[in-house]
Order: sequence, then C-alpha cells, then structure tokens
Amino acid sequence: MKRTISALAKNEPGVLAELSMQFGKSDANILSLAAGETENPEVSRIVLRLEGDDAAIDAAEQYLDSLDSIIQIDDLSRKDFVDRELVMIKIAMSPANTGQLMQIFEVFRASVVGMGQETITVEMSGDQERVEGLIQMLVPYGIKSMCRSGMIALKRGDE
Repeated sequence: MKRTISALAKNEPGVLAELSMQFGKSDANILSLAAGETENPEVSRIVLRLEGDDAAIDAAEQYLDSLDSIIQIDDLSRKDFVDRELVMIKIAMSPANTGQLMQIFEVFRASVVGMGQETITVEMSGDQERVEGLIQMLVPYGIKSMCRSGMIALKRGDE
C-alpha cells in the first residue's frame, strides 16, 4: 500500500538519514523523499511517499515518533492534504512535432525552460496525477532525461 508521511524534525545533521534508514529497515520502499526548512529555520519538514506493508510502516512511525529529533509525525494518507511535485523533462524535438509538443505543454501548463537544436526542456508543478499525465503524453515523443523533485504535502484546512 502507498502512504504519505509528513514529519517535522529538528534541522540538524543526521536526522534525514536516520528517518530514511528506519523506513528501509521496515521494508518500506521510499518512492519519494523531500525535505526543507519550514517557517522556523530550526525545523525541517520531511515528506515521504512510501510503499509497503502497513504494519511495518506503522511500527517505523512509532519508533521515529519516540526520537528526540522528531517533533511530530503525520500520516497524511489518512487525512485530506494537498500535494505538489516539480518535474523537468527534456524531450526530443523536430520541426514536425514542435506544434504538437507546444499544445501538450499548454494543456498541462508546462513552461519551456530550455531549447537545443534537437531537444526542448520543460518544467511543471502539480499533483502526482498531473505530473504522471504529462509524462505519459510525452513518452511517445522520446524523453531524453527527466528529474522529479519528489512530493511535498501539507494538510488541508486550519489544522
């Protein structure tokens, strides 16, 4: 099963490594991991998208929650949340397919950030379904390289 975990942690060396190692020990595959400072520079938010056995992920969450470096852990999979991911994609381009590519970019609101003689590079941010949709539309044109940021997420509402 896929789960999305958000953790607030002290912004200090080794915290991210310990967190990811604990989920690795639980046989949970980390599909994406994003971390960065919050509004408080002493605190980082870490968002993990995991796939694995629910019981093992729950056990790893409980262990991490007991650590001094972890301030709070939230399983966003059980709550309403908003997520975003940034993707940059370099696609093969020819005079024959440039118009079609531009139409796809417009539909997905992807921005051209670089052009070569034979490739075009675009960026887009959106939820994972939108990112996956853009990727699937571009596969037939020839994706030369791609980089994804990993999911970031926050709970909806006032909580």
